[in-house]
Amino acid sequence: MQKDLKTLFGKDHGLDQKSVEFLTNALEKSNLPGFDYIEFKQSLGALAAMNMDEATSFKSAYATAATVGLTKMKLLETAEHYKKVLNDERSQFDVALQKQMEQRVAGKQKEVEKLKEQIKKHEEKIAQLKEQIAKFQGTIDGADAQINEAKEKINSTQVSFERTHQSILNQIEKDIDNIQKYL
Repeated sequence: MQKDLKTLFGKDHGLDQKSVEFLTNALEKSNLPGFDYIEFKQSLGALAAMNMDEATSFKSAYATAATVGLTKMKLLETAEHYKKVLNDERSQFDVALQKQMEQRVAGKQKEVEKLKEQIKKHEEKIAQLKEQIAKFQGTIDGADAQINEAKEKINSTQVSFERTHQSILNQIEKDIDNIQKYL
């Protein structure tokens, strides 16, 4: 009898093999003792391999299973048991998926928001620094004009002083010459 549940439940193309393996392993671990839905499903798989139509496969598998005590009620109850196993796995998967979303997506989103806020703060600081630089440059530009103005004034004062000094010296020299000449 066929035992590989991956072949029974995962024969459709396009199914994620990792998920098929995970879910069929859960079914195998939860396999109830005795002949139940899993063994019935395996019988159906064996009959399908003989190209038997679906209705005949179900009736043949059930006729064989009934000889070992399987009833329609037990078959349906055990099928519900395995559905519950799969739904429990789904719930656990959803919890794990949510945790991954929080870690990989929400965590990254928080990191991105934090970095955006940091960029905004840096841009504000850059704007403040640019404003300060412009203010300092204005002071420097103004200082250059003031320095040039002060230099011109000092030079003008120096020229005026030296001219006045020389003029007074010249007058005194002239007076000395006149004193010696006339007195």
